[in-house]
Amino acid sequence: MSERFKPSVTVAAVIEREGRYLLVEEHTPEGLRLNNPAGHLEPGEALAAACAREALEETTHTFTPTALVGIYLSRFVRPAIGEEISYLRFAFCGELGPQVVGRNLDAGIVRTLWLTPEEVRASRERHRSPLLLRCIEDHLAGQRHPLALLHTDPSVFD
Repeated sequence: MSERFKPSVTVAAVIEREGRYLLVEEHTPEGLRLNNPAGHLEPGEALAAACAREALEETTHTFTPTALVGIYLSRFVRPAIGEEISYLRFAFCGELGPQVVGRNLDAGIVRTLWLTPEEVRASRERHRSPLLLRCIEDHLAGQRHPLALLHTDPSVFD
C-alpha cells in the first residue's frame, strides 16, 4: 500500500476595497513573492477562524470572513530541491477591520500592498502561488458560498 495523500490545508483572505486587493509581500525560499494573506490551518482550529487569524498575523488588521470564495487544490515543486507540496486552499472574502495598534507583521512578511486586478495579473512572475490570481478572479466573478457549507465537528476542539 502506498503512502496516503496528505495535502497541506491552507486558508486565504481575499480582501477587496475600492477595486484593489490587499496582498502581502513575503520572503520565500524562491525569493520575494506576493500572496493573499494566507497560511496553514492549525490543530484545534475551524477554517474561518484560521483565516481570520492568518489575516491578522500577516496584515495587522482584523478580518471577519463572510463567505467562502472557493476551495482549490494545487501542486508546487520547489525548484531548488525538487520538494513536492500539494495545497488544499479554502479562500474566504469578508470584512477588513481596524489595524491592531502595536501589532507587528508576521515573520517573513515585508509589507502589505493594495493592487488593482490589472496589477495583480501583470505581476504573475512574483506570485507565490497560482491560486492568488485564481482566487481574485473568482471573487471578481462574484463567486460566494455561504459559510454554512463548512462544518467543524466539536471533536476538533478537544
